[in-house]
Amino acid sequence: MDRRNWVVSSRRVTVSAAGICLTFLIASCGYSGSAAAPASQATGTARTARLIRTPPAAPLTCEQTLADDAKKGIPDVVIVGASFTAGQGTGSPRRSWAMLLARKLRWNADVYGVAGAGYIRRGAGHLGPVVAELGRIDLRGLDPALVVVQAGHDDIGVPAQVEERRVRQVITIIRAEAPHAKIALITVYTTHSPTPAAYRTDRAIVTAGKAADPGVIIMDPLVSGWSFQRAPDGLHPTAAGSVWIARKVEETLRADGVLATIGAGVRTATDRRPVVCDYGELYPAGRRSRIKVPPPGTLSARTDPP
Repeated sequence: MDRRNWVVSSRRVTVSAAGICLTFLIASCGYSGSAAAPASQATGTARTARLIRTPPAAPLTCEQTLADDAKKGIPDVVIVGASFTAGQGTGSPRRSWAMLLARKLRWNADVYGVAGAGYIRRGAGHLGPVVAELGRIDLRGLDPALVVVQAGHDDIGVPAQVEERRVRQVITIIRAEAPHAKIALITVYTTHSPTPAAYRTDRAIVTAGKAADPGVIIMDPLVSGWSFQRAPDGLHPTAAGSVWIARKVEETLRADGVLATIGAGVRTATDRRPVVCDYGELYPAGRRSRIKVPPPGTLSARTDPP
């Protein structure tokens, strides 16, 4: 992969004032751990949720290329998520399942992975939650054919109603910013000994996803018993495990007919080299990063080095 295509975005995401800022209070500040969310946090509804961005000082070369290709009819795919999408366990962000999938299928793709992020949790560097990741990607300009969200493990322990509300809001935002996109959710990954809390979080994501968009594609590693080679932490995939996940996601998308639609657009552009913008590399090249995955109920993942 041409290193020039790997850029790091610093664009900030903000949300609208009044009712909407209250709606996203948990997402922007982290879940407090209380048993129930205050009523004021639900004053904004999923129907009114939207993103407001501060334009960057200069256009990002990689994402601008994707936007230019989109205007030519070449489809783009957006993938956001947590440590699995960032490539944790594989030894390199380039070996994440998302990057492997994009390269194999010759997709133009925007990949944004933040270790420890969820629909609620902010994760490494406070770059999450998912709504913040989406805010750093120009969904409206890219008009992607597919948006994949991988999150859930880091929200284990969050009350189901809070989790459901955040999932619905994320889907509403995607629908508003990328109305033509197919949406796919990859839910909870756990170790070999999942807890009841993990199943509750998983069920909340699936329930909210289907309610918000009946056409959403659900990929459920927990309930489906995805079995792949894991790193020593017992959770994240090795490089070989990441290949397995990429293949599993590809099979699911193919069975749903998504790949045929995207592939038709890609084939219209002959002799083209796919462009993949990856924002999941949290550390300078050459520095080894270790991400400690939090146990259920803690605030977020911590990173070493910071």
